[in-house]
Amino acid sequence: MKKCIIDLTVSSAEKLSDRHVLLRLTDKTPLPDMQPGQFVEVRVDNSPTTFLRRPISVNYFDRSQNELWLLVAGVGDGTRQLLCLKKGDRLNCVLPLGNTFTMPSSTDEKVLLVGGGVGVAPLLFFGKRIRQVGGNPVFLLGAHSASDLLELDYFKDEGAVYITTEDGSEGEKGYVTNHSILSSERFDLIATCGPKPMMMSVAHYAMKHGISCEVSLENKMACGLGACLCCVENTVQGNLCVCKDGPVFNINKLLWQI
Repeated sequence: MKKCIIDLTVSSAEKLSDRHVLLRLTDKTPLPDMQPGQFVEVRVDNSPTTFLRRPISVNYFDRSQNELWLLVAGVGDGTRQLLCLKKGDRLNCVLPLGNTFTMPSSTDEKVLLVGGGVGVAPLLFFGKRIRQVGGNPVFLLGAHSASDLLELDYFKDEGAVYITTEDGSEGEKGYVTNHSILSSERFDLIATCGPKPMMMSVAHYAMKHGISCEVSLENKMACGLGACLCCVENTVQGNLCVCKDGPVFNINKLLWQI
């Protein structure tokens, strides 16, 4: 797939919390097509300590509005600078990058999408796409507390939403793999993105129950094109670049101790 470097215009910057912003980006010309699971590399300007681009998952791509959504968490100097963007600002992006989640083969398949923290971002797009073809995705979202839950209204528009928080301030108390839905319902496919320990726990559950499962890895990346080799993951096929060969992997390809 052809990669583009584009200066996109911020059409809106919605503050979701002190540490999170939803950026909607557009351009005068049609944006290249993007799929659930892919990401972009953004250049961070006006940050003297930030020299490399930052990888951000595609939160949603709206072809009708020619609009790309990026859900940004301010965790370092670079991403905190992105929180300062406002309507009309420009953001240089390399896109689209990486591979995609596997769509269910039938609308009868029950799909569970499990997200933690800002890792929920690509799952919204995936859920929307499943819904568009007649499926009914189920979302299981985890966070430390209620204030850390992101885009709940958007998720609820696409399917049933179940929640866990570590402090019990919303939903069931505990981690996503402790949620009661996992013992009361059977799923055919699972896709997950979030902190690695959470994804490994979800992968363990999926493998134990014989469920096909894909994870979206969040290894540190610099180039996004497979040249710098800083995002390498050891797999059954040897060392693969998460940015080029992923970020989405079936758990059967990973050498995780699950």
